[in-house]
Amino acid sequence: MYAIVDVETTGGSARYERVIEVAIVLHDGQQVVDTFSTLLYPERSIPWNITRITGINDEMVADAPRFFEVARRIVEMTREAVFVAHNVSFDYGFLREEFARLGYTFSCRQRLCTVRLARKVFPGLPSYSLDNLRAHFGISSERAHRALDDALATAQLLEHILAAQNGQQSIRTLIQHGVQASRLPQGMTLERLNEAPEACGVYYLHDARGEVVYVGKSIDIRKRLFEHFADTSPKGEKLRAGVADFSYEVTGSELVALLLESAEIKRLQPRINRALRVREFSAAIYAYTDERGYRRLVVGRLQQSLRAPLERVAELPRLSNARSWLESTARRFELCYKLCHLEDTTGACFHYGLHRCLGACVGTEAPDAYNERAEQAIVALSRGLSGSFAIIEPGRSPNEQAVVIVWEGAFAGYTYCSMHETLSLHEVLGAVHVPFQDPDAARIIRGYLEQRKGTARVLSIEQ
Repeated sequence: MYAIVDVETTGGSARYERVIEVAIVLHDGQQVVDTFSTLLYPERSIPWNITRITGINDEMVADAPRFFEVARRIVEMTREAVFVAHNVSFDYGFLREEFARLGYTFSCRQRLCTVRLARKVFPGLPSYSLDNLRAHFGISSERAHRALDDALATAQLLEHILAAQNGQQSIRTLIQHGVQASRLPQGMTLERLNEAPEACGVYYLHDARGEVVYVGKSIDIRKRLFEHFADTSPKGEKLRAGVADFSYEVTGSELVALLLESAEIKRLQPRINRALRVREFSAAIYAYTDERGYRRLVVGRLQQSLRAPLERVAELPRLSNARSWLESTARRFELCYKLCHLEDTTGACFHYGLHRCLGACVGTEAPDAYNERAEQAIVALSRGLSGSFAIIEPGRSPNEQAVVIVWEGAFAGYTYCSMHETLSLHEVLGAVHVPFQDPDAARIIRGYLEQRKGTARVLSIEQ
């Protein structure tokens, strides 16, 4: 039995947005045998762009049931079926988060993505969006981007896939996440992999002696482990050859997972990991002002104590990393390669002839104009932190939150507390856990906040 699911939501992030419509179509492999659909009251307003796409507005959902009122029906319809959706991680992820808010773990071991299936069974199509597949197969639909219509269209797409020559074999392969028991590491079983949680955290791959050979992070640990062992690349083969078991730590927070992964790789030095293993940085990017008044950047060895005029902008693992980062930043801000010590030449730099340098190297661009972009580049390169603040993240359960602390510009650690608990600053600082003194921590936090600008919960700490 297949449970074909479609959800409409208030946005793209399952952690922060809500479901406003859900539909389930039960299909026995031959025909549709049952359907269920309903609008849902999301307990928040529906953004105008979502209304424009779906036609669903606040008035339509005002008297609709809340998710908890239909949760039992959803469980009953999906319990004994393969969970199917067009981009299954989206629909499954939203339902899982809605159930998590109720304190219930929603889990379907067998899941099927019709996007991946269609790519495999019908290669060479210009697009695999549901709208384009509708047009390609002549699937009629009254209302696109409404849950029931999209679920019924996906059901018809599944019928085309089942009727194709290699359709059923492709389904069996993807249901198992591409993992065959015969290709798993010795002693590992599909049942053991299914014991991993569908939760955000850090996982550890162990060899036969129990030593950690690889550390990774994922927002869905179980899915990532299946992907590892389905990987036929040299890295995948290396994992299969050296791994006997796994362990994990659920973090709930993706930021905590990123910080813990980086720290654990440096602490444990797993032999399969290559990135993030450097414990101490040896290179840096420096800034100074030359005698003509131009702000200049240069790559060099990391010096713990600096003398004027050099100002340390960023620390990096190796000189090659520092040079690559400076080159990409110079391109981004149209800085002169000669003034960044990336080109050693007399007269104009090479990029000036290509109109990619505005002439600071030959004095045709004034220092004030050039320095404005140079200072922007310095800020981008530094990626440092300033001040003291807390980042509030999802916890390991619906009633818990993670708190990541930055104190005087440095990562101070993280802790967990109840959603309903009010802790003093003294209590939070006393409870924080610092996994490892990681030189990458500030860069990780800065990058995470930049990616989630406007959505991350950041609270300033008054000292």
